[in-house]
Amino acid sequence: MLVSPICELLNIKYPVFQGGMAWIADAELASAVSNAGGLGIIAAMNSNGEQLREQIKKAKQLTDKPFGVNLMLMSPYIDEAVKVVCEEKVPVVTTGAGNPSKYMEQLLNADVKVFPVVASVALAKMMEKMGAHGVVAEGCESGGHVGETTTMSLVPQVADAVNIPVIAAGGIADGRGMAAAFMLGAVGVQMGTRFLTAFECNVHKNYKEKVIKAKDRDTIVTGKTLGHPVRTIKNNMSREFAKKEMDANTTPEELEAMGAGGLRRAAIDGDVKNGSCMCGQIAGMIKDEASCKDIVESVCSEAEKIMIGADKWVK
Repeated sequence: MLVSPICELLNIKYPVFQGGMAWIADAELASAVSNAGGLGIIAAMNSNGEQLREQIKKAKQLTDKPFGVNLMLMSPYIDEAVKVVCEEKVPVVTTGAGNPSKYMEQLLNADVKVFPVVASVALAKMMEKMGAHGVVAEGCESGGHVGETTTMSLVPQVADAVNIPVIAAGGIADGRGMAAAFMLGAVGVQMGTRFLTAFECNVHKNYKEKVIKAKDRDTIVTGKTLGHPVRTIKNNMSREFAKKEMDANTTPEELEAMGAGGLRRAAIDGDVKNGSCMCGQIAGMIKDEASCKDIVESVCSEAEKIMIGADKWVK
């Protein structure tokens, strides 16, 4: 079986994190991934403190395994979210959309294990100095908010730069991706897009179908001019956004207005034409629905077989 220090550190069976996808990663998905042996993660997104507390309590009812919360640092309720995570004794936190330095001491003092999502070596080194238990090195192949460096380039550079565990994210959906991540210096993987089509994922069925039908070149990155690029599946909204973004007459305020509420429209309402279907480039590999248990176990089993057989390349 796969042996990783992250499993012992977090008391999980498999070195698999589920991505904290806003409007998608709820208590039901997170608990299903945790019950499958991975680390399920609830997305705090823009929830206020009590909304988040409700999801955490629900997850505790659905699983007795460790699970985490993803803190979206741009949220207007981030202070409340951090407070609730500490009060509810959530064992693990990942952070996204910013630098969590302001909250590190508060989280660490509450015995929360912190894994910031990083898109650069500089931020990874900073997080290590501040006491992070590990980092999630996320390449630009991922869905949602992205950096500029690919997973293949980012993970080994981060692994060389820090002495804490590195979780690889971005473009990973099967055992081949996991095996590659281990070879690059990671001790585990985070997958978001792969769990979009899990039976236990409550995203709208239209969204799931959009992912299943996606091909290798069906995603697009928009929002670079605003300073927060986002990868989504190509549709009416993303194409119009890209067109407007190239128009010098379009103001940042107009672009922000175009994007507002887009993810909710797609994930909750099922409007996959005029909503934002955040999704990674790996979507072209996902052809059907499966249980979280089957996803986690098949990815890890395939990775194990690949690594055991890797000596065939060495003479």
